[in-house]
Amino acid sequence: MDRVFAGSNRSPQVLRSLQALYGNGRLANTGYLSILPVDQGIEHSAGASFAKNPIYFDGENIVKLALEGGCNAVASTFGVLGSVARKYAHKIPFIVKLNHNELVTYPNNFDQISFGSVEEAWNMGAVAVGATIYFGSEESNRQLVEIAEAFEYAHEMGMATILWCYLRNSAFKKDKDYHVAADLTAQANHLGVTIQADIIKQKLPENNGGYLALNSGNSSYGKLDQRIYDELSSDNPIDLCRYQVANCYMGRQGLINSGGASSGDANSDMAQALRTAVINKRAGGQGLISGRKAFQKPMADGVALLNAIQDVYLAKEIDLA
Repeated sequence: MDRVFAGSNRSPQVLRSLQALYGNGRLANTGYLSILPVDQGIEHSAGASFAKNPIYFDGENIVKLALEGGCNAVASTFGVLGSVARKYAHKIPFIVKLNHNELVTYPNNFDQISFGSVEEAWNMGAVAVGATIYFGSEESNRQLVEIAEAFEYAHEMGMATILWCYLRNSAFKKDKDYHVAADLTAQANHLGVTIQADIIKQKLPENNGGYLALNSGNSSYGKLDQRIYDELSSDNPIDLCRYQVANCYMGRQGLINSGGASSGDANSDMAQALRTAVINKRAGGQGLISGRKAFQKPMADGVALLNAIQDVYLAKEIDLA
């Protein structure tokens, strides 16, 4: 707060909201974040998301999981957080997700659309708003303008802002899935911090060379410098994530990586979550935002997984690479 945000253009009200995020839960005042995000009821359909554990059809249990799990905050929909706002908004920081991709339109249409207003989030006591931009999609320009305006207003209202910086374009799938390429995801991050997102959510990179692959043959895409691959990164997963951090103004805006889907196996989920947390921390990231691995299992097991992730960030033996 003192080294980064205090010298920025964020107002005292925004600084207070950011302190509420960084100062809550088991990771309070460590500089790290553990956030429970559950917007999958819309993004992936409620049935597909909650059939494994039907108690989470009731949004109150989502908030309870975040509280029991010692999270810094809970991120969810207007409906979920609004339904229990008076009971919980003062007990754990709320992050209201402003937009979503819905899966009822036939055929499915992949676009992020607004589900509510910044003012509505403020009225329910939220300390932050979140949003997704599908960078690379046909609708990305519209989404970029909408969310830039929404984040400006959120800052005026004194709330913090978190951007889900996801890539979405079928052309990104070639010999590999370059939706998780370090160079492309890092540029999405750079666009996110440019519209003054305070925190960036991004998938952990799994490969690199997206620009190189998309510039093959007669195609021309973006701009690149070979030093992105030769000097600024390597094949090491920590280096790939570190390049994402570098594109968040060298970590001035925090990078939190997503926990990913649940495999259905508790041991596998735990191993993957811990690996992601170690990579993020050693790369200079600021935490993990893990949902499906936590809520698609009994609550006690979800709490154990969240606590294990937090233990990585509390462990002094695990430090910057």
